[in-house]
Amino acid sequence: MLFLKESLTILAARMKTISRIKLPVEKEMELFEKKFTQSMSSQVALLNRITHFIVNRKGKQMRPMFVFLVAKMVAEGKVNERTYRGASVIELIHTATLVHDDVVDDSNRRRGFFSINALWKNKIAVLVGDYLLSKGLLLSIDNDDFDLLKIISVAVREMSEGELLQIEKARRLDITEDIYYEIIRQKTATLIAACCSLGAASVRPNSEEVEKMRHFGELIGMAFQIKDDLFDYGNEKIGKPTGIDIKEQKMTLPLIYVLNKVSKKEKSWLINSVKNHNKDKKRVIEVISFVKKQGGLDYAVDQMKKFQKEALELLDQYPSSEYKDSLILMVNYVIERKK
Repeated sequence: MLFLKESLTILAARMKTISRIKLPVEKEMELFEKKFTQSMSSQVALLNRITHFIVNRKGKQMRPMFVFLVAKMVAEGKVNERTYRGASVIELIHTATLVHDDVVDDSNRRRGFFSINALWKNKIAVLVGDYLLSKGLLLSIDNDDFDLLKIISVAVREMSEGELLQIEKARRLDITEDIYYEIIRQKTATLIAACCSLGAASVRPNSEEVEKMRHFGELIGMAFQIKDDLFDYGNEKIGKPTGIDIKEQKMTLPLIYVLNKVSKKEKSWLINSVKNHNKDKKRVIEVISFVKKQGGLDYAVDQMKKFQKEALELLDQYPSSEYKDSLILMVNYVIERKK
């Protein structure tokens, strides 16, 4: 009961922060939702039923928020139709990847609801994902937004490469810190980078702002993923460690750091634990405890804060505005969130 109460408190605080971040682009987000719904329309009744299900179970919509906040910050409060199309394209393509991910992972839940594949089976889920991807691509092509299309296409390519690189390395458990950063850059950071880059490109095409904001988004994405990795080791606010990453043989930063500093015997025990005893709850807890004692979590927190600091320094180059304030709040929220 106490854990439930704490979880609800965390959820309420999170929603309050997100509402503050969203405030300067609230009107744009309302119009975006209408345009996004229209962009998914089809002549096939089954498809419309499924896309209606998707729209009504949308998440926090952080990606379009990034697009609008960045666009308004670099263009002194202005957005245009390209901004709306960019936000719609990134959300269409991201939704497509999530639908496909649930099929690949054989997952029956998404954001607390049944996934598309759970309700309509894998064949339909794959086809829906393909449809959303094609709608996103055509939205750009039909409006000659080829610069925006390139940004998104690069992101999709890198996300696929990142997933495959992680699978390849997980089999041998030989991930170095550099490879870990490359995996999370491609898997997680590249999509946030694309959102920020799209926002800038929609209002300031072919300007230095496009690359600057891409780098800003990448830094946030790196910090975001390290924070996610830390949740696996538990937190005084969210209860016991989960050890899910260890059970799935995912080599995250705290573990990688410790593997590179301990003795040969300890390293052998760690690798053997992750490779051959990852389903043993007691052994997983022992691994988590060992990583904590060896400073793995402290090191990961320090690296996360470095990415945060660099992202905030990039924002320092822009004049004060409510959009910049929201982006600063977003950067801080990424590493301070409790879940």
